[in-house]
Amino acid sequence: MKHTIDGILFKQMVLHGAAAITLKKQQINDLNVFPVPDGDTGTNMSMTINTAAGELRKVSPETIGQSSKICASALLRGARGNSGVILSLLFRGFSKALKGQEEADGQAFAAAMQEGVAAAYSAVMKPAEGTVLTVSRLAAKRAVEAAQEDNSAQFVLEEAIKAGYEVLPQTTDMNPVLKKANVVDAGAKGYLIILEGMLAAVRGEELPEVDEQGEAPEEPASAFEKFDTADIKFAYCTEFIVERKNSKDPDKLRAFLNDLGDSIVLVADDEIIKVHVHTNHPGLALENALTYGTLMTTKIENMKNQHTAILEGSAQADTGASQEEDAVAAPEKQYGFLAVCAGDGIAAVFKDLGVDGIISGGQTMNPSTESILKEINRTPSQVVFVLPNNKNIILAAQQCVGLTEKEVVVVPTATIPQGISAMMSVDTEAAKEDILAAMTDAMERVATAQITYAARNSDFDGFTINEGDYLALLEGKLFGTDRDITVLLRKLAEEAREKNTEFLTVFYGQDVSEEDAAAAEAMFAQVCPEAELSMLPGGQPVYYYIVSME
Repeated sequence: MKHTIDGILFKQMVLHGAAAITLKKQQINDLNVFPVPDGDTGTNMSMTINTAAGELRKVSPETIGQSSKICASALLRGARGNSGVILSLLFRGFSKALKGQEEADGQAFAAAMQEGVAAAYSAVMKPAEGTVLTVSRLAAKRAVEAAQEDNSAQFVLEEAIKAGYEVLPQTTDMNPVLKKANVVDAGAKGYLIILEGMLAAVRGEELPEVDEQGEAPEEPASAFEKFDTADIKFAYCTEFIVERKNSKDPDKLRAFLNDLGDSIVLVADDEIIKVHVHTNHPGLALENALTYGTLMTTKIENMKNQHTAILEGSAQADTGASQEEDAVAAPEKQYGFLAVCAGDGIAAVFKDLGVDGIISGGQTMNPSTESILKEINRTPSQVVFVLPNNKNIILAAQQCVGLTEKEVVVVPTATIPQGISAMMSVDTEAAKEDILAAMTDAMERVATAQITYAARNSDFDGFTINEGDYLALLEGKLFGTDRDITVLLRKLAEEAREKNTEFLTVFYGQDVSEEDAAAAEAMFAQVCPEAELSMLPGGQPVYYYIVSME
C-alpha cells in the first residue's frame, strides 16, 4: 500500500490517467444522450488531460507541489469544452492545496480533492446535480472520511473511486435527460476513468500503450514556444525565471522591459517571476531582474541567426525545430471582437460585421482555451469581446480572463445567429458595459433552429430516432425527426410564421447543393411571405441548415 505520493509518482499518475481516458474516449462519447454528431465529452477530456501529460513528459518534478502545478497550468490552457474546463478546474484546486508540499499522504490528497471540487463548483454559474460535479464532490467527501481510517494515499484514492462508482448510476435518476436515455453522465464516467488510471500508476502497473487510432495527444502550445522572425526588430529572444527575494512590484520590471523591447510576457506569483522578452540588450534585462531576486534559469537566443538557418533549410540549433512567438498585439483601438465559428460563409458574415478575428471551431471541434487565448493576444485592442457561439465553448473562453494583459469580455452567445445578432448591435463609441448589455439583449431576441443528422440510434424525448435520420433542433431542443429533410424545413418555416418572425436568415452548409438551397429558399418565402428572408452559403460542417428567427 503506497502511503505517500511525490512529484515523480504524481507525474506517472497523470500519464496513466491520460492514457486511460484516451483509450476509452469513444466509450465516453457514446454516453452523450443527444444523438447529434457532437458527442465529444470523451474526446474533450482526453485532449485536455493530454496537454498536461505532454508538459510533464518534459520534466522530472521532485515534489508533488511542482508536479501538480505544471499539470494545472497545462490543463487550464489546453481545456476544451465544458467537460475539459471542469476537469482543469478540479486539478487547479488540487494544485492550490498542494502548493509547496514535497509529497502528499492520504489526508493531504483528500484535502486536495476537496479543493478541486470547490474550484469547479465556484466556476460553474448554475451547478447541476447528476453530473461530474456531483460525482467528484461525493468522491472527495469519501476521501476525507477514508483518510481518517487509513492515512495512506493509495487507500484514500481507492475509496474515492469506489464512492464515485457507487454514485455514478444515481446520476441517471438525478438528471431527467439521462433518465430518459437510461445512461450515466459522460463527464462523471470520464473523471472516474482518469482516477482509475491514476490509481493504476500508484499500484505500479505499466503505462498502457495508446495506438494511432487512440488519437495521440496534441502537444500543448506554450506562450513562449514560437516567434515570428520575418521582420526582426529586436534580435534576442530572452527568457528567465527569478526566484523572488523581496516584495518589489513586478509591474516595475514590466515597465522597464516595455522600454527595452517587445513581445513581453511576465507572470508572477509569491515565489517567482517568469519573463519572456524580445530585446537588443538582454544583459540590461537580466541586470534589472536581479534587483528582484536570484536568477533560476535563463535562455537567450539570437533570432536573426535562427531565421537565417530556417531560410537555408537548416535544423534549428538546440531544439531542431523552428519557433514562432505569438506576441501580444499592441492596442491600436479600444475594442476588438473575436467570433468562434466554422464555415467560410459564416466567417465572412462576422468579418463584414467588424470582428477582428475568427477562431475556427464549433460542434465536434471545440477550440482549447489556449487557442482562444492566442487570438485574444493577437487582437490589437485594449478590450477584447469574445463570442463563443456555442454553449460548450463559453466556459473555455471564460478561462482566458486573467491569462492575458488584455481585458477579456465573454459574451455568452450559444449559437451562430445569437453571435451575429450581438455583433449587429455593437456601438464602438459606447462604454464597455453598454456594449455588453446591448449585445446580450440582442442575442436574447433571436431564436435558433438547426438541421443535422442522427449519429446513432436513440429513443429521445418521445422520438424514436434511427442513425442517419435528419434531426431538427429549436433552441437546442429536439423539434422533429424525419427521413426527408424537406419535411423538417417546412415545419421550421411554419414555426417561424407562428413566431411572427420579421427577419429570417438561413445559412446552408457545405453538404447542401445550391439547387437544394434554392428550393429551401422558395419554400421559406412561400410559408413566410411577411418575413425579410436571406438565404446565405454558410459552408458549415455537421449542420445542413442554421436558421435565425428574429
